[in-house]
Amino acid sequence: MARTAFYYHPDYLEHQAGPDHPERPERLIALMEGLERSALLDQLGVRQPGPAQVQSLTRIHSPGHVEHIARLSALGRMVSLGPDTGLSPATYHAACLAVGAVEEAIDAVAAGEVDNAFCAVRPPGHHAERDQAMGFCYFNNVAIGARHLQERHHLDRVAIIDWDVHHGNGTQHSFEEDPTVFFFSIHQFGPYFYPGTGAVHEQGRGPGLGYTLNAPMPPGSTDADYLRVFRQVLRPAVDRFRPEFILISAGFDAHQADPLGEMELSAEGFAALTAQARSMAEDHCQGRLVSLLEGGYDLEATAASVEAHLRVLMA
Repeated sequence: MARTAFYYHPDYLEHQAGPDHPERPERLIALMEGLERSALLDQLGVRQPGPAQVQSLTRIHSPGHVEHIARLSALGRMVSLGPDTGLSPATYHAACLAVGAVEEAIDAVAAGEVDNAFCAVRPPGHHAERDQAMGFCYFNNVAIGARHLQERHHLDRVAIIDWDVHHGNGTQHSFEEDPTVFFFSIHQFGPYFYPGTGAVHEQGRGPGLGYTLNAPMPPGSTDADYLRVFRQVLRPAVDRFRPEFILISAGFDAHQADPLGEMELSAEGFAALTAQARSMAEDHCQGRLVSLLEGGYDLEATAASVEAHLRVLMA
């Protein structure tokens, strides 16, 4: 049985994105209650992370952006950063804790203390750009994690797999000129679907050309459709890249019940994708893998999908 670490902090619940916002504290409350009912939480235990330091955040974001989020949080009231992204007094702290969880999970796996890890964090991160919060995201958790692997643990090749229903534009832009980070995103794609990036022709630039792989999918795509892409498109690309560590931006909003997507995946489908990713990690990087929560807005579907995901990581 794999040794799987689980990271969570109750302060994630203090962050508010706005009234009636889909990215709400209840997402994590339902997730944790589901894991308690299934007794998985007793098997995993909960590790509480500390907040990331500013030096970590500026591995991806400009100092001005980090200061901006901190300053707005310190105002002590809700602030709108755009039509879909609000900021509350607790946002900066929660966002730093989200990055901190990813860094601590990476450290535990890299040290051989555990085989893999899952970070039940909020706010999510994969839409956050160098100088812009967007799409419910403030700091790019997975991108900072990749740089942490390279700078703290001196790895040469890191792979990021993003199966959130929305394209990880912020992650792509962080590494589009970098041949040391392979970024794969499978996502719903269409002329009016957020964020509008992630076409097949977006493959990176300059020295990073060929190290970005997008798999845009039509609405209604199923477990079988996603699994086929993982086997026929992603797997050969990962085999060529030979990563030393795999990070997963695990959004569960491609579930058939999710209100923000139009896909037809199931919890069992996410388990199958997890098995594929874990197999790649076992083949190339001694099983070293860290997964972190991105989207997923139907409470029951997200809780069930996370449970299925964890059962495969723990197997």
